[in-house]
Amino acid sequence: MFLREKLEELELANLASYAAKSRDSKGRVHEVKPDLLRPDFQRDRDRVIHCTAFRKLEFKTQVFHTHASDFNRSRLTHTMEVAQIARTLAKALNLNSDLAEAIALAHDLGHTPFGHAGEDAMQLCMKEHGGFEHNLQGLRVVELLEERYPDFPGLNLTYEVREGIIKHHTEYDAPKPHLGYNPGKSPSLESQAVDLADEIAYNNADLDDSLEMGMITVDDLRGVEWVREVFDETRAILGEGKSDRALKYRALAKLYDLHVHDALHESARRIEASGVKSPEDVNNHQGRLVSFSADFSERIGELQKFMLERVYLHPRNMVYTNKARKFLRELFEHYLMNPRQLPWKHQERAEREGLHQVICDYIQGMTDRFLMQQYRDAFLPDVVH
Repeated sequence: MFLREKLEELELANLASYAAKSRDSKGRVHEVKPDLLRPDFQRDRDRVIHCTAFRKLEFKTQVFHTHASDFNRSRLTHTMEVAQIARTLAKALNLNSDLAEAIALAHDLGHTPFGHAGEDAMQLCMKEHGGFEHNLQGLRVVELLEERYPDFPGLNLTYEVREGIIKHHTEYDAPKPHLGYNPGKSPSLESQAVDLADEIAYNNADLDDSLEMGMITVDDLRGVEWVREVFDETRAILGEGKSDRALKYRALAKLYDLHVHDALHESARRIEASGVKSPEDVNNHQGRLVSFSADFSERIGELQKFMLERVYLHPRNMVYTNKARKFLRELFEHYLMNPRQLPWKHQERAEREGLHQVICDYIQGMTDRFLMQQYRDAFLPDVVH
């Protein structure tokens, strides 16, 4: 018996009845032979890790500009944190952690350079040409734009991973319905675990980064009483003489624990109360089963309101945000006026898919620094390479 078959049997024997099983996957668009060693969702995880779009996440902004500090998260490190948290949630809930990890690693492949500022600019550029939404773009990346195989475009991922990408939903992500992925039905519990992991990751990481960069101080956290209490309790436990950095890391670890424990307790309660027995039951159940409790969601809302007012709209952040929007928008308009400056393969695609869509794909796939290099080349003609 091959290792893949043994692992598939372990899934059937050990995972919850409502967890996704590799053997029961709805499959891929293009048929391929089963791998001897890896079940399908592990194979998808590896395909994502080795793809070009995943590597580029290292030099794409998460919230704070990738050159603002050597410390703050990039889109790649954020993705890795989401994958780690998603595996934790999935294992604790007896779900398929391989599927959760694959979705988590792929969930941000459709983001632009410059984080949400770049996405705002791209939405304006594409407003009259189909719009832009990073979940849909992420699906486009894995189904069409990646060039890894000679016989078909994209990564040829399983339906379950692609569904997780298109239905990714958090406080800041509102997926658009897609007819190919049952828009009226709920995603898998593994997909829902990724959504929650994403929220846990950015709630805590953005707080960490903003403290490290001096955009806020611990004293400022009095604006979010429950977070400040965590820091005060941690200081009391550590005692006098410990560094501010030690205090921060121990307090943030406690905040992570609070998020994860509430999510696991509430999700287990909801799953049991729902009576779901199979993945199909999950799809047909209306409403999220992997979720925070109502009380903790209210707490999170207080933290997110504070972060919006004190961090995301911080003057230092707004300077960067406005510059990023300008750079992306002007480079987009430059290519519209000068399409022959696009790489040959994009010029050829423009004849079939339309110039706006091709420029969107090209710029979305750039890293922050590559976009800035293209901007300099376009608007500083005295610079010759």
